[in-house]
Amino acid sequence: MKALSLYELNSLVRLSLENTMCDEYWIHAEINELRVNRHCYIEFAQKDDLSNHVIAKARATIWSNNWSLISAYFEKATGQTLSAGMNVLVKVQVSFHELYGYSLNVTDIDPTYTLGDIARRRQEILDTLKAEGVDTLNKELRMPELLKRVAVISAEGAAGYGDFLNQLNSNDKGLAFQTKLFPAVMQGKNTEPTIIAALETIADDIDSWDVVVIIRGGGATTDLSGFDTLALAENVAQFPLPIITGIGHERDYTILDLISHTRVKTPTAAAEYIIHHQEQQLDKVEQFADAISKTALSVIEREKTRLTLVTNKLPTVFTSFKVRETARIDRLLDNISSNAHTSVHTETARVDMLSQRLTMLVANQTDREREKINTFRRIINNADPIRILRLGYSITKHNGKVITSYSQVSKGDTIETTLADGTIKSTAQ
Repeated sequence: MKALSLYELNSLVRLSLENTMCDEYWIHAEINELRVNRHCYIEFAQKDDLSNHVIAKARATIWSNNWSLISAYFEKATGQTLSAGMNVLVKVQVSFHELYGYSLNVTDIDPTYTLGDIARRRQEILDTLKAEGVDTLNKELRMPELLKRVAVISAEGAAGYGDFLNQLNSNDKGLAFQTKLFPAVMQGKNTEPTIIAALETIADDIDSWDVVVIIRGGGATTDLSGFDTLALAENVAQFPLPIITGIGHERDYTILDLISHTRVKTPTAAAEYIIHHQEQQLDKVEQFADAISKTALSVIEREKTRLTLVTNKLPTVFTSFKVRETARIDRLLDNISSNAHTSVHTETARVDMLSQRLTMLVANQTDREREKINTFRRIINNADPIRILRLGYSITKHNGKVITSYSQVSKGDTIETTLADGTIKSTAQ
């Protein structure tokens, strides 16, 4: 038997494949590896459905003359670039080279297959979140009344981050905001771990922030797959602060958009949302201030009227007392006169004594009444609301009602404290 060289054997294999597998075939597989160096070099793989073990592999090439067409067509249809981890449906030619061995030449691709797979994966993630009972947790959080302290997750130096800051800080009403960037990769395979790391950093100082904003600049969509992972979705869904997403794509959406508290289209729209929220709260504060001012003026006018009435009554009280005492003296004098004939000397002495006592009585009574009058004046002066406020007292209200008990105030409530020279707005801690 004549032995064949390796080259001769490989040539027979090539000829056999060319004769028996000359057609093109549609195959579906997962991209295991992908690199581009003028041509696109791919490793396809197939995994077992139960064990997830790789059961088949094949090298493939998309030559440069096809790569520009196929990649542009796929990205336009799906909004994403071809990358490792994707399931694809491609048309291939089987090739065998004596030196390089078995490989596939990719000649076409069907983007609808990948779109269906992306949709299936997203639905699986949503189903998992729902089964865990966390799919609406972030949406159910109450947006704080004040959104002053904003933690921003974005790519450092990104145009979208700059647009967000410019919009936020150039608002018409001059509202001030405290922002801090927590850098993360916003495209590709590092999106998930870097955003999760940023969220963990924010969570370590949770009391310093009111809201979290995840933003990514606009332009052509290149890669949104990094936002469609279960681990990232679980972190966002269960985060203890409301999360606003402005990923920057009107047509496309991600899992993060679906489970975050609020989704807006762009970083600029995220800034506009926060500004509008603050303007609404500012309007409420101004309304409360007007109501408090009107109430205070009404109370002061009412007290002034009451003080005037009390002051006007004092002369009347004194006159009434004087008339009553004069009448009593007159009655005594009549009695003395009627009994004068029967006991002149006795009554004369008695009149003298009564006159002395009467003088002392009137003097004492006058002193007592004068003291009462002075007491009334001190009470009236002490009751003056302005004086009371100047002594250091204050009136504290919440929602227009006077606070008389600690239980009437909850953490985070805005309260108004009126002093002698102005009003202080506070937030209960």
